[in-house]
Amino acid sequence: MNAASTSSPDEVLVLGAGFAGLATASYLAKAGHRVRVVERHDTLGGRARKFEAEGFTFDMGPSWYWMPDVFERYFKDFGADVNEEMNLVRLDPSYTVWFEDGPLEIPAGLDALAEVFEQIEAGAGQKLKDFMAEAEVKYNIGMNKFVNKPAHNALEFAEWQTVVDATRLSLFTSFSAFARKHFTHPKLLQIMEFPVLFLGAKPEDTPALYSLMNYADTCLGTWYPMGGMNEIVQAMVRVAERQGVVFQTSSEVAAILDDGDRASGVVLSNGRRIEAAAVVATGDYHHVEQSLLPAKWRRYDEAYWDKRTMSPSSLLYYVGLNTRVPELQHHNLFFDTPFGPHATTIYDTNTWPDDPLFYVSAPSRTDRSVAPEGCENLFFLIPLAPGLTEDGTERDRYFEEILTRLETHLRRDLRPHITYTRSFAHKEFQEEYSSYKGNAYGLANTLRQTAFWKPKMRSKLPGLHFAGQLTTPGPGVPPSLISGEVAARETGRYLNHLGIMPQEATSVDLSVEHEPSFQG
Repeated sequence: MNAASTSSPDEVLVLGAGFAGLATASYLAKAGHRVRVVERHDTLGGRARKFEAEGFTFDMGPSWYWMPDVFERYFKDFGADVNEEMNLVRLDPSYTVWFEDGPLEIPAGLDALAEVFEQIEAGAGQKLKDFMAEAEVKYNIGMNKFVNKPAHNALEFAEWQTVVDATRLSLFTSFSAFARKHFTHPKLLQIMEFPVLFLGAKPEDTPALYSLMNYADTCLGTWYPMGGMNEIVQAMVRVAERQGVVFQTSSEVAAILDDGDRASGVVLSNGRRIEAAAVVATGDYHHVEQSLLPAKWRRYDEAYWDKRTMSPSSLLYYVGLNTRVPELQHHNLFFDTPFGPHATTIYDTNTWPDDPLFYVSAPSRTDRSVAPEGCENLFFLIPLAPGLTEDGTERDRYFEEILTRLETHLRRDLRPHITYTRSFAHKEFQEEYSSYKGNAYGLANTLRQTAFWKPKMRSKLPGLHFAGQLTTPGPGVPPSLISGEVAARETGRYLNHLGIMPQEATSVDLSVEHEPSFQG
């Protein structure tokens, strides 16, 4: 997969082979451009890489497959069928929420979940359907009218119908207030607020727009690609290679080059220079600007970044057991302690939490290929504030705490059955991905960090564009695919402006719709 050391001045360089990078490269290549992906690691996938240890296969990052329509459309754009590229199964139950008094399974489908809600709170079944009807409107408007815009400025959203649609998105109502219009029972509120937990702000600070996440969860379903989430990466790589994308791994970029007025390539850490007509950076936006660009081309300074509201980081544990744990479902949320204090440590005080909420994924409950026979593959996650420093005791202490709580719920001892453990937190996010403050998900989806208030997709340096979780449209796997598509379209317009035309006409239109300015 590592390419020969040839390069071309009419080539587009895509930095990073995560979801956004793979999408960017594929759309540009489909449009007829020569594309090379430069990846610092020796394997592809970015945060969605995998590793194998003692017979276990662990996904390193994303574990939830939501918004299946986004993946379906993505593969269809390249003449592929998502169900032929991957073996997708819908999880039922979608997940289990473990409260202090025991587990509650969340069944797949709106009608089944409405029955559960009705049993907990009279009238809540119909209110759930009403909630989802509004959330569906937000999902359709958001996904069809807003996320595919590059968000260079507010004028993109000034079209009258877009303004009318925006009034239906509840941008100025908090998610917390919106949920409490429908439900009062604490369990139901926690279930409804769960999907926004990783958006980077407390429910009372998150726009009600993001009820679209509840629609995606309940109505579109929670899915899993057999073999693990890295199967999405492998499928996207196959698509990219069919378009002619060249991959160059084990190549860390040390600087982005310019010829005085536009991006002209990169120089690698080994000193090798690669020429290019344009560059798309899909790694950490802060790292690219502050470490790879000369000061004159930086749109944002350190003070700007320090004032951003970041989404949480995570303390992760990859755990192998030599026993089965049938009490667990594929996805398990442990809400057996109050959410408020933990949220405060993440979003307000930036401190280590006491009695944290946590999540356990057990993919081997669905997929026997990810663990040896008779064994279980577990992935633990504790959301944390970004930027925390460790004194060397936290990882062992938190692992012991959540393991004790898990054993209490399961009423069995798991410690003698642990055969493998590995942890991953702020330090590794910074070392592996140059992640700003060790964040795991990007910028928080607050109102002031939505759409054109996000860091700009177009760099101050002409010919350099950004894609990924720190720019439009935001964090998450489906948004990263969309970000790559939008960045490819903007890069195609820039190349056309230079007179660098695609090699052949294709069904993917990256043509110039209007004559934009490329001076930042």
